[in-house]
Amino acid sequence: MNHTQSPFSSSSDETGTMTTAQQSAGRSHMNADSANAVSMNPTLGASRHCRDVFWLGIFLLHLILVGLALGVLGLNRFRKKDRLNIDQYTNRFLENQPGLTEDYWPLYAISGAISTVIGWIWLLLLGSRSNQMMKVSVHILTTYLAVLSVLCFWGKLLFWGVAFAIGSGLQFLYIISVIERLPFTMLVLERAVKMVWKLPEIMRVVCAFMLVMLLWLALWSFGAAGVVASSIGDGGRWWLLGVLSVSLFWIGAVLCNTVHVIVSGMVFLVLIHGGREAASMPRNPLLQSLRYAVTTSFGSICYGSLFTAAIRTLRWEIRGFRSKIGNNECLLCCVDFLFHLVETLVRFFNKYAYVQIAVYGKSFNHSARDAWELFQSTGVEALIAYDCSGAVLLMGMILGGLITGTCAAVLTRIKHSDREMMMGSTAILMGMILVGLAMVVVESAVTSIYICYAEDPLLIHRWDPEFFNQMSETLHQRLQHRSARVREGLSENRYNHGDRVQETIPV
Repeated sequence: MNHTQSPFSSSSDETGTMTTAQQSAGRSHMNADSANAVSMNPTLGASRHCRDVFWLGIFLLHLILVGLALGVLGLNRFRKKDRLNIDQYTNRFLENQPGLTEDYWPLYAISGAISTVIGWIWLLLLGSRSNQMMKVSVHILTTYLAVLSVLCFWGKLLFWGVAFAIGSGLQFLYIISVIERLPFTMLVLERAVKMVWKLPEIMRVVCAFMLVMLLWLALWSFGAAGVVASSIGDGGRWWLLGVLSVSLFWIGAVLCNTVHVIVSGMVFLVLIHGGREAASMPRNPLLQSLRYAVTTSFGSICYGSLFTAAIRTLRWEIRGFRSKIGNNECLLCCVDFLFHLVETLVRFFNKYAYVQIAVYGKSFNHSARDAWELFQSTGVEALIAYDCSGAVLLMGMILGGLITGTCAAVLTRIKHSDREMMMGSTAILMGMILVGLAMVVVESAVTSIYICYAEDPLLIHRWDPEFFNQMSETLHQRLQHRSARVREGLSENRYNHGDRVQETIPV
């Protein structure tokens, strides 16, 4: 084995040159008997305590209230205008152009079907053509956003034209900033897909959760169709759709992260025990992970789902922008401030917390902090910062949502041209959630691989020696790169300090 990296510190060069033996002796708690050690860990098999119960209560209360509101909004326009006499409270905003819920509800149903098909096509093609699909999702998104921008300008939808143009520009800049990282990213994604496809029971879990999401979307789209058909002015309709979209985003994130916890727990056990068919594997590991995810750990999932996705996306953008600033010291100072602020938030809100939740049953903040400290103490954080697998999967999810939204907008334009952007924008969110549910299994495998690599590199070596060597070589290069940047920064500071001293001597 040629794994030559160990705990990393940005202020020291010596920490980046320790050998594998030193690293394993210092931090590995799993060796040749790792499967037995894990099976004796009481946190994996014993009963657990409920975590983050407050956020579980908030989520359930939100679910009940939003569900009632959706039912009322949809029924008010179902087969009869103003069935519940709600218009009397909105007479100041009446446009006298109300519709019916059933005018728009079937269009949402079509959008749900399209996004479900797209999600499964992506997942199936990832299993057989992973590299090609990842390249398509990376490069075609920029083009698709640019085409949408042109179409919006042509249709005199200036706001949406500008929004899609900005999105296309940001996407292009991000791809340029991380182009050298894509080969390693594709490698990690390919191995994650390889692992997931060897666990067919995971696909059954995805099917079940997509069915649950579709059932909720049936109710959500019923209420959203009632809002689109209402006689409230455009401002009121957009405000209500915005509130309902935030609610749907949280619910979708909770379901995605529940799948994340289930799959992470399963993949972690497979890596720890050396294979799905190993004699040391516990009985019904998937059912065990499922039970923990929807009971004791569900509060932690609800809590983390509020913030993790937004913070991750912001971190990706800042990292890409920061690497292309150059020598503009003023701009670099501002971006560095935002960068360190986001890095602090990432310490308490990161996707790797879900692996710790799945395996050890900790609270979300505790899991996130422990995972991040593990990565920083072992140097694996340098490898994670170099990997763009989460961003690539997000691109595929956004592309699926945009295709769904485009189809919904085109269908709506045929009969209700004044509602096309409302239907299209909400259908985009629906598509992103359903495609994201199909693709979250791959991201779960990626996070579990990094956690296992940080816990004990020998676990990855036992699973795939070639992949282990490639990860080790990349980590070695990243640690050397960081050490060189630190030395360069220290030399520059000493040089600037010497210049200031020389300038003060004549005075």
